[in-house]
Amino acid sequence: QIQVTESGGGLVQAGGSLRLSCAASGRTFSSNTVAWFRQGPGKEREFVSRINWSGTSTYYTDSVKGRFTISRDNAKNMVYLQMNSLKPEDTAIYYCAAFGTSDVWSEYKYWGQGTQVTVSS
Repeated sequence: QIQVTESGGGLVQAGGSLRLSCAASGRTFSSNTVAWFRQGPGKEREFVSRINWSGTSTYYTDSVKGRFTISRDNAKNMVYLQMNSLKPEDTAIYYCAAFGTSDVWSEYKYWGQGTQVTVSS
């Protein structure tokens, strides 16, 4: 079993930055792909970004390209999402997911509880 915990959310003004963290406990996820998804108010859960086990391959949804950066520190069993130039439409609950391979949320086996990101205009 693995427990996934997100942190780092909060309230920020448009144009600001936040760094989300995803921690794993109980089992390492250093050999697996980790992804971030988000679900805005009244919206479906959507893919944001994912990173392969070594950190050499990263993927982003088009709306965050150039603004968000995913990274990982396998020694610490952590994955990060640096979010810059935030927009009100980035407001959502952000979820970290592990043990999947794609952009499809249902393929991931482990999920955190989510962290709220609110961007004010």
